[in-house]
Amino acid sequence: MAEVNNFTPQGSTVGANCFKEAVCVNAGRVYDSCSDKDCVDCLRVYFTDVGQQIINTAANVKCKGIQVLDVYMDVEPVPFNKGFYSVDMTFYFGVQLEVINPPSITPISVMGLSVFTKKVILYGSEGNVNVFTSDKNCSGTPLNTYPKDATPKASVQVVNPICLACKLKECCPTDCCMTLPYGIAERFDGSFESVTSIKFVEITLGVFSIVSLERTVQMMIPVYDFSIPDKDCIQTQTNEDPCELFKRIKFPVNEFFPPRLNDVHDCNDL
Repeated sequence: MAEVNNFTPQGSTVGANCFKEAVCVNAGRVYDSCSDKDCVDCLRVYFTDVGQQIINTAANVKCKGIQVLDVYMDVEPVPFNKGFYSVDMTFYFGVQLEVINPPSITPISVMGLSVFTKKVILYGSEGNVNVFTSDKNCSGTPLNTYPKDATPKASVQVVNPICLACKLKECCPTDCCMTLPYGIAERFDGSFESVTSIKFVEITLGVFSIVSLERTVQMMIPVYDFSIPDKDCIQTQTNEDPCELFKRIKFPVNEFFPPRLNDVHDCNDL
């Protein structure tokens, strides 16, 4: 027996389950993707001249968190293997550290930078068309000053990494200079150029990521009805009693009673 379709669009009434028409849409189709779990060991943390002065006199460091600042990607076709592309990724991580500088025992917060690169090869199919669009910005200038080539679009999803280890190490005085994209360098106070390192920090990260290649293609999809909201907007009056508004807010039980392990995970997942 065929499975019954119980799909009901919001706001629709009679004929909600009736197929009305097939429409053609432009959508990004994922041709290939992969998930990865990288354990990155001995990854150096770089500091600006301001931060490195604190690290040079540090007695101990502790990693408080890692943030993904940005990921730069480059897609190139793989020679002699049509339809496959290499995706080169450069991850920029902001490393939040707490530094102890004797004789003070009050930790000092310092932000550093780590860079991680990796490459994957995925199938992105073939295409030889140049795509032009009529999109314009607010000044009337076309957004596409050049045609989009036939290279598929790469995307990466990554959660903030887990800091598995953090070490403070001694080294001979060396000059360290990093060339960074402007959008990354402006997030830090100070300059990454001509920084003298007496001590440095190494971390070990656990990185989870999903990489995919997609192309914009035309696809036929079934249409049942327009999606119309089925509820009215709740408007707040400017002269409404704040206490009456507060009474309508549900009591935040979970904030006072955190969920138990059995509430978070199913028994079969353990």
